[in-house]
Amino acid sequence: MSKQVESRRILVLDGQGGGMGAQLIRLLLQELPQDCELLCVGTNVLATSAMLKAGCPKGATGENAAIYQARRADVILGPIGIILANGILGEIPAAMAAAISGSDAVKILIPSNACNVYVAGTKDCRLEEYLRSAVEQTLKVLKA
Repeated sequence: MSKQVESRRILVLDGQGGGMGAQLIRLLLQELPQDCELLCVGTNVLATSAMLKAGCPKGATGENAAIYQARRADVILGPIGIILANGILGEIPAAMAAAISGSDAVKILIPSNACNVYVAGTKDCRLEEYLRSAVEQTLKVLKA
């Protein structure tokens, strides 16, 4: 009897139209190791739909899905607003932000001043550069 190896769960969270999440999904699908399970959670149906159309094999929508999946994830990626109560133009309820920030998962957050949060020490980059950096950091975490 062979022992089944548990896959590592990579969770991409996004809101609004899901554009950032969709770009992350496209980049991750090119690079993720075979033992990784990729899933997405959108704060709304449009965000989830965009990430699924980008190729994510599994997706869910809403606060409960985000809270549940944050507990199960090994790595969480998304805009910095996912850890802020009322982040992403108010789409992130306090309970969701608490669940994501309190998760044991490694969190790889994309800087965005849309939530009026500036991260000292980050350089001003185009979104694509931040996303590529996030994917590189994810791959480093998975290799460790």
